[in-house]
Amino acid sequence: MKVFQLILLAICFQGILACHTSKDVSASEPKAQPKPGFVTWDKKHIDLGQVKRGEKRSMVFEFTNTSAEPVQIDIVDACYCTTVDFPRGVIEKGGKGKLDVVFDSTEKDKSETISINIIFKNTHEGGIPRIETVEYSFSL
Repeated sequence: MKVFQLILLAICFQGILACHTSKDVSASEPKAQPKPGFVTWDKKHIDLGQVKRGEKRSMVFEFTNTSAEPVQIDIVDACYCTTVDFPRGVIEKGGKGKLDVVFDSTEKDKSETISINIIFKNTHEGGIPRIETVEYSFSL
């Protein structure tokens, strides 16, 4: 159980740092395509483009359960500027789910890439939680 708590603490700390870590979004590196398996995302990165300070933007990350078992999200960790609504119930094999995300740029003063960590109740062998990450970027 202690390993699980340490992993969650590390993820939460990473989420906090993501709010304060700036990346040059104009020179983004190409992203590797996700391998099908546990869940498959329609997209793992959304570029919001130019955003005015104080503006709110909504986006959706959709996924399909491509595993051999029902899946359920346990925790979603994101920057304080990000609100995420996610499915609370079980998503059966082949079923779909989505993250409804709202970004509030009120406190932002530079371009960033924000990560959203999705921790599932499902685990790898050995009890380690399955974790997926999606992200979005914006320019001010």
